[in-house]
Amino acid sequence: MSKKLVFFGFLIICFMECGTDVNAQDALQKIQGINYAEVKITDSFWLPKIQDVAQNAIGVCVYQSEVATPRIRNFEKVAAGKGERHEGIYYDDSDVYKALEAIAYSLHTVPDAKLEAKADEWIDKIAAAQLADGYLNTFFTLEGLEDRWQDMEKHEAYCAGHLIEAAIAYHEATGKRKLLDVAIRLADHLNKALRLANKPWVAGHQEIELALVKLYRTTGDEKYLDLSEWFLKQRGHGHGKGKIWDEWNDPGYCQDALPVKQQTEITGHAVRAMYMYTGIADLASITEDEAYLHTMLQVWEDVVHRNTYVTGGIGAAGGNEGFDRDFVLPNEDAYCETCASVGMVFWNQRMNWLTGEAKYIDVLERSLYNSALDGISLSGKQFFYPNPLASSGQHSRKDWFGTACCPSNISRLISSLGNYIYGKTDEALWVNLFVGSETEVEISGIKMQVSMATEYPRKNSIRLNLNPSEPVTAAVHIRIPGWAGNEVLPGDLYTFMDKTVERPTLLLDGNPFEYQVKKSYAVITKTWSPNSQLEWILPMNPRLVQSREEVLENKNRLAVQYGPLIYCFEEVDNTFGVDNISVPKNIQFEITPGMVLDEPVVTLTSSTAQEQNITAVPYYTWCNRGSNAMKVWINVEEQ
Repeated sequence: MSKKLVFFGFLIICFMECGTDVNAQDALQKIQGINYAEVKITDSFWLPKIQDVAQNAIGVCVYQSEVATPRIRNFEKVAAGKGERHEGIYYDDSDVYKALEAIAYSLHTVPDAKLEAKADEWIDKIAAAQLADGYLNTFFTLEGLEDRWQDMEKHEAYCAGHLIEAAIAYHEATGKRKLLDVAIRLADHLNKALRLANKPWVAGHQEIELALVKLYRTTGDEKYLDLSEWFLKQRGHGHGKGKIWDEWNDPGYCQDALPVKQQTEITGHAVRAMYMYTGIADLASITEDEAYLHTMLQVWEDVVHRNTYVTGGIGAAGGNEGFDRDFVLPNEDAYCETCASVGMVFWNQRMNWLTGEAKYIDVLERSLYNSALDGISLSGKQFFYPNPLASSGQHSRKDWFGTACCPSNISRLISSLGNYIYGKTDEALWVNLFVGSETEVEISGIKMQVSMATEYPRKNSIRLNLNPSEPVTAAVHIRIPGWAGNEVLPGDLYTFMDKTVERPTLLLDGNPFEYQVKKSYAVITKTWSPNSQLEWILPMNPRLVQSREEVLENKNRLAVQYGPLIYCFEEVDNTFGVDNISVPKNIQFEITPGMVLDEPVVTLTSSTAQEQNITAVPYYTWCNRGSNAMKVWINVEEQ
């Protein structure tokens, strides 16, 4: 049978399973994100985690920054001007900025006058450390300004980017602009000091690119947009200098081997890559330069189709904190840095905004609920840096790290969850994540109150109340998760071992409603009256997952998924040893309510041919009950 005929048959199957695909060839569809400050989180799953971040994780960041480590002290030293030496690592300023950004988001959901006062205190110290020319970096100010902007690996622009992001978030949350003014002066310094003819500059660790686009959107000053593109255009021309280029001889490590618009494959350090491609997507959304989009589509496919873990984690190798060869995805040695999963959330959100395609939110959701959420303990007080998919008991959650990017990064992601739930255009609403929440949008000139109630991901029902101030004709797009059909992730890196014909059910005001499908969204276009009710019911059952045969680590193994959650087997629940678990290909799991410490979870239970009772819990909860052996991929017994 020809490949064309097979492909045509596949399209027919997709058509039958997914419903009518209207206007599938539409031009690029721009979705506008709804800011976290316009969203109230009420969710039974996420609100406790946001509160834990506010009450615990941010407290850890504050303590570690100003008591246990010299991060804040370095700003004080600069302001004092007594010629003292810098303490710590040259990029430590960035952790202070990310903590401030997390505080800003947190204050919206969990107001805290003392925490806001602490943030203001830090901001005063940061502002006092800024030099007259706008430069702000405690390492070079204390160690020697003659060396600033000389070594491209020294994270100067990276730190500046995180300051800019923190300043914008804090201004949005509080209306205070002291830190924003500091950020503007720093960005102006960058523009004057670096953007010079015949003086190329390549940032060793990307971040400034996406931050400058945010600053452009905040201020309307186009020079920040131009500066962001200038940074991107520096890459791939042999301009880099510093440790990466001179000692490692690996420009691919920081995505500098080729000009941005010629890149087609993922290389190097995973976090740097995610931040850069997020910045490219942000820039493309404004400039409408399709060459950028073409690059991202190819690189994204390389990441998702060949280099992503079933948990949504990326970056298999610890040596470069990044990507290995295609399909090399070890489990116990998996690196999967928490920050890289945070970056996957950023990038896939922007890709969704650019294209209007739900598949990017599928990837975002997988990373968010699994490999990113795993990076913080259930208490919010301890953290993972790498997130392996198997352990012999040697892994444990840590209070802090020498390089401490992950605690503040996962804190700012969870605190800003409201950024990822909804989207809109002038005439339509998008529901991307299923998170209990409230917001107000303006559709076709009419204000509409939107509220969502759900126990997702533990249960499968999502209830939407749409309450326009007066009847309005509009489209509502509700994401159809790939996992609710037969797609684990876009591409065929992973597949479900069973095929389902179930289709999500939609009720409109209590009555079944036949929806159309566009770009994997259920689309309901009608005139909405006040207090319209939608219920979205997803087919949620335990599903067995297998890898492509090229992933040698997973040969003759399976993983278990329930809704968006990947499950794992811990020795604390399976005392006979997780290495001894061997199951039939057609094993069935029962759904039972359970607890991991004080976290309500859905546990999956079954028994093996050896009459062993086995229990699986959500991957994000593992190692909260002490260090013990764990596996995501379990053996399939020989037939």
